[in-house]
Amino acid sequence: MSAVYEQVERAAQAVAAALGARRPRVGVVLGSGLGRFADTLEDMVAIPYGQLPGFAESRVLGHAGRLVAGSCSGTPALVMQGRVHLYEGHPIEQVVLPIRTLILCGCKTVIITNAAGGIRADLVPGDLVLISDHINLTGTNPLQGANDERLGPRFPDMSTAYDAELRSLAQRAAAEIGLRPLKEGVYNWMLGPSYETPAEIRMLRTLGADLAGMSTVPEVIAANHMGARVLGISCVTNMAAGLGGKLSHDEVKQTAERVEKQFVHLLRQTVGLLKSEEL
Repeated sequence: MSAVYEQVERAAQAVAAALGARRPRVGVVLGSGLGRFADTLEDMVAIPYGQLPGFAESRVLGHAGRLVAGSCSGTPALVMQGRVHLYEGHPIEQVVLPIRTLILCGCKTVIITNAAGGIRADLVPGDLVLISDHINLTGTNPLQGANDERLGPRFPDMSTAYDAELRSLAQRAAAEIGLRPLKEGVYNWMLGPSYETPAEIRMLRTLGADLAGMSTVPEVIAANHMGARVLGISCVTNMAAGLGGKLSHDEVKQTAERVEKQFVHLLRQTVGLLKSEEL
């Protein structure tokens, strides 16, 4: 049994013990400043990451660092209220251990969110954007090293890493709560923690990236490896380097907080549709 599989299994057993008879169906990862969704769950049970084997504790402001279980619009959900990032110094296997744990606990559909910088000209701070694809320029991958077939295949297909049917469902949810059609875009993962330079953003635009951020992609790769369906949502919290003023994490948090009510409403409506559509 591989060390990675053992770690995920131990974490999943600890979560299952804490949840008792609860059986989550949908997993959600909440990015910087977007954590309030977890507080809206009914029958909520919260577990600090520090109490779960193998989970690292986030040191980034805007990430509460706890796993929250509860019901959302009648759908049992397991929510990561904050995440850890590769730039914090954790091994990449530990960065993706929480999303693997959600899936092993029964979450075959996962919604992965983030705060991102907008690159494409029509994106403005406050936009909620459905991720249609990604670019990985970090030079690393959570699947490097020995593969355990119990987690997934050696060479997983990533041509539909972001599920088109789930994006359509999110568009339907947006329409039902009175939002305009959501924009879609390609997310680029850079290591961070420094923001990109204007030259890097020009390069990313040339490569076809619409959004820039420091998370999400390793989780999406690990989720696809395990056969889960992924819906990705970015909250544009700032314009990327060279397209606006100076960048700061405070701006990221402030913009996310400004749109959090809309964000929470969209997530709740989408999760509710997941139940009705049996996806």
